[in-house]
Amino acid sequence: MSLAMPEPDTATIERRDEIVAQLKRIAGDEAVIADADGRRAFETDGLTAYRAMPLAVVLPTTTEEVADVLRYCHQNKLKVVARGAGTSLCGGALPLEDAIVVGVSRMNKVLELDYNNRIARVETGITNLAISKVVEEEGFFYAPDPSSQLACTLAGNLAMNSGGAHCLKYGVTTNNVLGMKVVLMDGEILELGGAALDAEGYDLLGLMIGSEGQFGIVTEATVRIIKAAEGARPMLIGFSSSEAAGACVSAIIASGIIPVAIEFMDRPAIEVCESFAKAGYPMDAEALLIVEVEGGEEEINDLLTRISEIAEPFNPTTIQISSGASQSAKIWKGRKSAFGAIGRISEYYCMDGTIPLSQLPLVLQRIGEICASHQLRVANIFHAGDGNLHPLILYDANDPDSAERAELAGAEILTLCVEVGGCLTGEHGVGIEKRDLMMTQFTESELALQMRIKTIFDPDWLLNPGKVFPLHLAPQGLANQA
Repeated sequence: MSLAMPEPDTATIERRDEIVAQLKRIAGDEAVIADADGRRAFETDGLTAYRAMPLAVVLPTTTEEVADVLRYCHQNKLKVVARGAGTSLCGGALPLEDAIVVGVSRMNKVLELDYNNRIARVETGITNLAISKVVEEEGFFYAPDPSSQLACTLAGNLAMNSGGAHCLKYGVTTNNVLGMKVVLMDGEILELGGAALDAEGYDLLGLMIGSEGQFGIVTEATVRIIKAAEGARPMLIGFSSSEAAGACVSAIIASGIIPVAIEFMDRPAIEVCESFAKAGYPMDAEALLIVEVEGGEEEINDLLTRISEIAEPFNPTTIQISSGASQSAKIWKGRKSAFGAIGRISEYYCMDGTIPLSQLPLVLQRIGEICASHQLRVANIFHAGDGNLHPLILYDANDPDSAERAELAGAEILTLCVEVGGCLTGEHGVGIEKRDLMMTQFTESELALQMRIKTIFDPDWLLNPGKVFPLHLAPQGLANQA
């Protein structure tokens, strides 16, 4: 794979010992990783086709330490890449050889729980799942649940505005965050939003969420915790074609029913996930929907019956309703383990585009055609309810030609998403993966406006450089390094 990154500044690299010594004075010896083996753990993220050894890694434990580190980097014009758990699938946390990685993984405390107002204030190094674990005894949970929720941090979710299987009903990260503490590149600490539902003034909270580490480093957040429903139950609906499954999704949403989740798998995904999780998926289906509803027992039964009736015109090969908690857990284990299960049989390039639901049958057909034209297989696993696609393009990482074809197929798929009225990303972000495709969705004037906003927060473009914006449009100093 061949996406360009800015050339490192050799003068900065030559000063590495001096810079490391200063960082240790600021954050302490134990917080700075400078040896080659230690830095190698941070050389890539979930987009493992790209790697670069960072200049140094700093793991602060307080907001003030983050501010001191950024202030030093700002004064010395050092590039900074923020990092949570490194699960980004778009290269969003990929370091540069002349950049300092500032990780928040040690900042993982719960600072305040307020069940009356249904909020939790936490440090952003905490995992999504850990938030729910802390509040579950009181019958609450934190809604965003990406497949990596066991490992991914809130910091990364805030950077990419991540969602998950249950975002259809409860929304993505931006719908579940009320306030945050942000450290700007010059070390200034901002408080945005708060415990109230709506903050006064400009929506800087909305601007910051999804900004991919371009504006600052978020160290604390106040999130909504939601009272868990009385019960929930998924059902499996198998179909003889992906197009029929896609049409059924559109029909369910058009009926006015809002399930908690609608997840899609095609045959390659079904086979791999069933082999891994033994979830009871129908092996004769070409496509499978996992549809979950929640409420009281009577409401659940009514909704599942109505969904079954909606599915009938699309000639389902099977309709199977979970019989209890154990089966429900297996069904979701299969879906949540999907990316890892696919990884057992092949390297894959995981895409992330969003489309209008009405275009789902057409896009699924075209994805198959695009991958076939590049002599590649594809497994489709995605959040069908909100049109957030995750095609997994299978390729041989040891074959440069295969990797190149995977990248070309991915670009065609993302371009298709834009052409049918969708967008380049739903929850993974732009990073380096989609940076050079930004002009398929935005004009130069629109990108110029976005870059002006970036410049307000980070005048020297030191935060997460080389990401999001096409290099030839970036400020002259950065573009000259490409």
